[in-house]
Amino acid sequence: MTDQPFAGVVPPARPGLILRLAGSRRFQAFAARVPGLRRIARAEGAALFDLVAGFVQSQALLALVELRVLHRLQEGALPVAALAAFAQVPPERMQILLQAGAAMGLLNRRRDGRFALAPRGAALLAVPGLVAMIRHHPVLYRDLADPVAFFRGQTDPELARFWPYVFGAGATDPAVTAEYSALMADSQSLVAEDVLRLVDLSDARHLLDVGGGSGAFLAAVAAAYPALALGLFDLPDVVKTAPQRLAAAGISGRVALHSGSFRTDALPQGADVISLIRVLYDHADATVAGLLARVHAALPQGGRVLVAEPMSGGARPDRATDTYFALYTLAMQTGRTRSGAEIAGLLAAAGFTGIRVLPGYRPFVTSAVVATRA
Repeated sequence: MTDQPFAGVVPPARPGLILRLAGSRRFQAFAARVPGLRRIARAEGAALFDLVAGFVQSQALLALVELRVLHRLQEGALPVAALAAFAQVPPERMQILLQAGAAMGLLNRRRDGRFALAPRGAALLAVPGLVAMIRHHPVLYRDLADPVAFFRGQTDPELARFWPYVFGAGATDPAVTAEYSALMADSQSLVAEDVLRLVDLSDARHLLDVGGGSGAFLAAVAAAYPALALGLFDLPDVVKTAPQRLAAAGISGRVALHSGSFRTDALPQGADVISLIRVLYDHADATVAGLLARVHAALPQGGRVLVAEPMSGGARPDRATDTYFALYTLAMQTGRTRSGAEIAGLLAAAGFTGIRVLPGYRPFVTSAVVATRA
């Protein structure tokens, strides 16, 4: 299989020929025998099979996380029997799971048969919010169980009911609100890290974070810009979760808390920068248009809006954002993953000028768009 699928060795000026050759079993077999072409053929075959087998890898990853195998190996290499007893999995099945983990680069198999944590596995555990995201994935997996029906719009996605307050003015269950806020906050440090590399706020006076949850992004901004006044605006049930985090960050006195719904309420005045961090892709165009109009109204002349979230590659599709995030937001049924150009268009329609799209260092974490109120 890995020697067969083939593309990319003929000049790009002949796309029709490329497709005919790539689709020819005879040419695939020829390429697999020629030293100069064999490497490319094998790479293409491996990439194709990786697409075919990707769902199995994600499930093996989920098992490693749920069984806390990676966590257990932080203490050092262990034999299969010890890990099997720890996870309450039959040894022969644990062997298969550990082999899969090693094949994915998360584990190392020692010569004595023991398994150890690999650098990639250690990095996975160190990335804020990544384990929580993986543990959250079964909801999405269930929604994609029948992908044909899903794309035809014939399913009732569970994700569409998972975060109820995204649909309206308030949460139906404070526990759900707390779970959502915690999941977002866990990964917000990575987002803040990349946003603050992309955007310079040194000339800002007052930043209002709209849809800011428990204040994780503001905590990062406060550390980077000690003189910057800060404000947080979100739904009442969400804002209630903020004081503890802000107190832990030592910035309670710097952050003004504002409760309301950006669907219906005017935003607080006084900020010269308003941030929307991972907000727009949760909502439909009509909701986003209304929100951007409120942002425009709340800003003074020369004030700026900052939008940051994973964005579609648009004309150059991005593997991470145009698969994972696009399908996730489609399952949520409330918003969609937009390209930087689409967000720029929505900002222009709201009256903003000087719009700049800032591609992210890690697009799967975030990119940014900034604009000015004329």
